[in-house]
Amino acid sequence: MATPAHGPATGLDLSALDAITDAVEAGAGLPEVVRAAARALDASLVLSDAAGAVVAVAVRSPADERALLQDAPGVEALELRVADTVVGTLRMRARVEHGPALVRLVTTLIASEVERVRAPERASQQALAGFIGAVLERELSGREDILARAGELGIDLVEGASVVVARAHPLVPAEDGWRRRVLGAADRAARAVVPGAAAAPAPREDSTGAEVVVLLPGVDDASAARAADAVLRELQSALPGHAFALGRSRPANDPVDLHRAGAEALLAANVAEGDVERPVLAFEETGAYRLLLSAMSEDPAELQRFYAETVEPLVAYDEQYETGLVQTVEAFLEADGNVAGTAQRLFTHRHTIRYRLERVKELSGLDVGSTDGREKLSLGLKAMRVLGIAHRGGPATEEGAGGGRVPRRK
Repeated sequence: MATPAHGPATGLDLSALDAITDAVEAGAGLPEVVRAAARALDASLVLSDAAGAVVAVAVRSPADERALLQDAPGVEALELRVADTVVGTLRMRARVEHGPALVRLVTTLIASEVERVRAPERASQQALAGFIGAVLERELSGREDILARAGELGIDLVEGASVVVARAHPLVPAEDGWRRRVLGAADRAARAVVPGAAAAPAPREDSTGAEVVVLLPGVDDASAARAADAVLRELQSALPGHAFALGRSRPANDPVDLHRAGAEALLAANVAEGDVERPVLAFEETGAYRLLLSAMSEDPAELQRFYAETVEPLVAYDEQYETGLVQTVEAFLEADGNVAGTAQRLFTHRHTIRYRLERVKELSGLDVGSTDGREKLSLGLKAMRVLGIAHRGGPATEEGAGGGRVPRRK
């Protein structure tokens, strides 16, 4: 393994160096190992496997990442070897000089971790996306058919799998190719925890966001939870200026149950989008929303009708006039029907809250002062989440309701 000629080590963070070995020993995965290495070397790092695919990134900005990938001035490309086998390349732009012994130590640790988690060659992303879409949409439902197709793609589903749905929305104008960065970040983070994991774009893409489906073969619930958390950390690191929502299913012990797992992950992601404090949500943590999943699967039109009779007029009004009726109803219900508590939550005067609640009554016909009105509005809000309808922007634009999206009503 070639190492660059450096002067004496300066600015060495010994605790960060220890963090590299801790991450390796704990099996935290390549993204965590590379981030620890970046701290130890005070450097920006991009790790590619032997095929040239980026598998881990620790940089300060997207521009920094592009500079490393383009081998800009000041970037060093270090070949990673295990014995006589090249397992990858580490591109580094250091902000301080280090001795060759330190660089060799760090790159050797990373090379060993690459060898440990190196994934088999994958079929084309299009084929993988087609398979995941066919399973989740029940176009492929027979056990032997699912296993055969998965086997062709290098995915072992004999013991079933869990499903994670990850969504990203830019909060500021995003650069071209940001959706590919979402997919890449989710894929490498999941594979770092579960080497057999596979990620692909969701069957239907949100025009304003990105959605990725991750299969976690043969894992228990605890492992799936670690993988989902790793995906969130990698997304947050790779895409600053974006909001994220992740949903995780229960494990499906039989591959024929993956459709159910996909629906659970999608529901959890829908609910997570309405909970800024918990961007990762397991299906079992969705509470009363779980009761509506069967309604979504068996008769989405009825769930849509209930939403239309309760909350849709408020969503449409908010969309047209840029008001906050839906947000006010949510806060009012969370405050147990207390106007003063609602005003505190929204940093708004009580008179404004009362005015908004009157508008809610006029538009929906439901009085928040009555138990029946509050119950219907609460269920209407839950139906909105289950259907995957945006909080402020009205229904999503994709056609079809079967996958958790409903068409915009004209």
